[in-house]
Amino acid sequence: EVQLVESGGGLVQAGGSLRLSCAASGFTFDDYTIGWFRQAPGKEREGVSCISGVDGRTYYADSVKGRFTISRDNAKNTVYLQMHSLKPEDTAVYYCAVSIYYSISYYATDYNYWGQGTQVTVSS
Repeated sequence: EVQLVESGGGLVQAGGSLRLSCAASGFTFDDYTIGWFRQAPGKEREGVSCISGVDGRTYYADSVKGRFTISRDNAKNTVYLQMHSLKPEDTAVYYCAVSIYYSISYYATDYNYWGQGTQVTVSS
């Protein structure tokens, strides 16, 4: 059974940092792309970042470039999202997901399995 479990969310002041973790199990972790998405109340889910399992390529949404860094530790079956210089507009539930077919994608529909999400709240 494929499982993705996010952790590391919380409440932080603007300008602060958080590191999210996505622990995966139930599939050959090294082979597949892991993506981070977020969804704020009343808004659509948006792609934040992803990292390919095949070649390590990464993608960042323009809104987080230079502030967020995605990485993966294949030995631990875990992907991290390091977030710096957080802004109130980063407030959302953050989800990780695995894409079986795509190397790099920021479309939620390209991802097959999802975690339950972790809340990130940035106060002004």
